[in-house]
Amino acid sequence: MEWIRQRLDKIKEPFAPGKKYEKYAPAVNAIDTFLFTPNHTTQKGAHIRDAVDLKRTMITVVLALIPALIFGMWNAGYQHFTQLGGDFTFWDAFGHGALKIVPMIVVSYAVGLGIEFAFAIFRGHEVNEGYLVTGLLIPMIMPIDFPLWMLALSVVFAVLVGKEAFGGTGMNILNPALTARAFAFFAYPTYMSGNQVWVSEASSVDAISGETILGSLAAGENASYSMMDMFYGFIPGSVAETSTLFILLGALLLILTKVGSWRIILSAFIGAAVMGLIFNALPSMGVTGNELTNFPWYGHLIIGGLAFGIVFMATDPVSAAQTMKGKWIYGFLIGFLSVMIRVFNPAYPEGVMLGILLMNVFAPTIDHYVIQSNIKRRKKRIESATAQVKTAV
Repeated sequence: MEWIRQRLDKIKEPFAPGKKYEKYAPAVNAIDTFLFTPNHTTQKGAHIRDAVDLKRTMITVVLALIPALIFGMWNAGYQHFTQLGGDFTFWDAFGHGALKIVPMIVVSYAVGLGIEFAFAIFRGHEVNEGYLVTGLLIPMIMPIDFPLWMLALSVVFAVLVGKEAFGGTGMNILNPALTARAFAFFAYPTYMSGNQVWVSEASSVDAISGETILGSLAAGENASYSMMDMFYGFIPGSVAETSTLFILLGALLLILTKVGSWRIILSAFIGAAVMGLIFNALPSMGVTGNELTNFPWYGHLIIGGLAFGIVFMATDPVSAAQTMKGKWIYGFLIGFLSVMIRVFNPAYPEGVMLGILLMNVFAPTIDHYVIQSNIKRRKKRIESATAQVKTAV
């Protein structure tokens, strides 16, 4: 590491203050701070000593995403070879999936970081580590066969409109990864829903395509997979949303490291379960429901992007509610609205994206009323205590 430190110091010399390339220093410093702990300290305001910084937080989230990502690579190949028939090994499936997914990750990071570096140089500030997570989340919530140029445009929209327009990392009100998916869904709907979301090349002439479970249920068909297959993830779907098991492993890491809020995760699953139970009760009340309405409430928790969205995007500390009570309300409404949108709108069966984005907008309002409620309650306690003192006197 000492050799790397010396080489970096040598490379940084032309970018030092007063030197020829001073303007481009943020780009070089980003590489330095990615490899080593930043050596600058705050000069004003409160000074807090803590072992956690933005870089460690982002790396923790990336580590939590790795199990779902690796399984997603294998599952992409597994779905491909099972549709073709014949024997295949673990590495055959993993290799095929990696060939599909790794280019998506490379494009996401290349385009996103390129914009981040450009803004850092233009504005004259250091590059933040916020895109470490966003750059991985965006390809993970896209269909396997999503064209790379569409992915690049989605990344541009997410970084420019969803993030930099608000001031960069820590200032955005919407989750950038979901902003990218929302752009892709409304700009290229046939590639994001319906029977084009999972396509594997079978030969130079033919192709095999199959809808996701949500797409089948929304079309009035029965799910052809068992609940255990859905839980483990042996089903078609976006890159890393299929395996609830590996998503929960990531959730455990986020909760143990206190990076993700367990209150938001738990309340969101409760909200989704409550909405699912309500819909399950509708047919018995004489209301004709579609297959999504009749789908078991616990099944709603393990299909589609619900679990992945709740664990990795609803818990975004920037766009989520900040107060303790606000987190319970925020999470519950995300789960409740996600299943509601999923069932009421068969044309768009995956509602977690809209549920989270909607609650991102209302998160500050929730926190405001929670704080105001606390203030009023404390005022009443003070007034009551003051009145008791006066009465005693």
